[in-house]
Amino acid sequence: MTGDIFRMALIGALALLLIVASVTDLRSRIISNRLNLTVAALAPLWWLACGLPLWPGIAVQLLTALIVFIAFAVLFSLGCMGGGDVKLLGALALWFPWQATLSMLMLMAVLGGVVTIVTVVHHRMTRRLGQPQIPYGIAISFAALWLLGERYINQFA
Repeated sequence: MTGDIFRMALIGALALLLIVASVTDLRSRIISNRLNLTVAALAPLWWLACGLPLWPGIAVQLLTALIVFIAFAVLFSLGCMGGGDVKLLGALALWFPWQATLSMLMLMAVLGGVVTIVTVVHHRMTRRLGQPQIPYGIAISFAALWLLGERYINQFA
């Protein structure tokens, strides 16, 4: 029972960090390194709480996170994403199995499109100059929150 409570506490902590990431990205277009590091640092506790074996479990988690980080770092180098977004995606990939990470990325892409449209419309309606900065951390956080909540919602289906 205490293992379940510990896992729930970790999920709650991750959910709270994702909400903070969304709010700070919306307000200042920045996701702090400290927040991303906290998300990444809690992942080994999650692995321990879930009983994930070193091989292949943890190795696959690390490889998935590395692939996600490199892929989105390329997008960062092309000016398509912010650095905080890339780091948050890499940190979140440490938490989810690779299949769930793919689902998160697909959902993030759809939500990111919605966030982009809303941001561009708002930017034009307020007649701001320059290119709008898209708070993509909102899409990333909502996709991850969806995955966190999905296992609890689907048990009733």
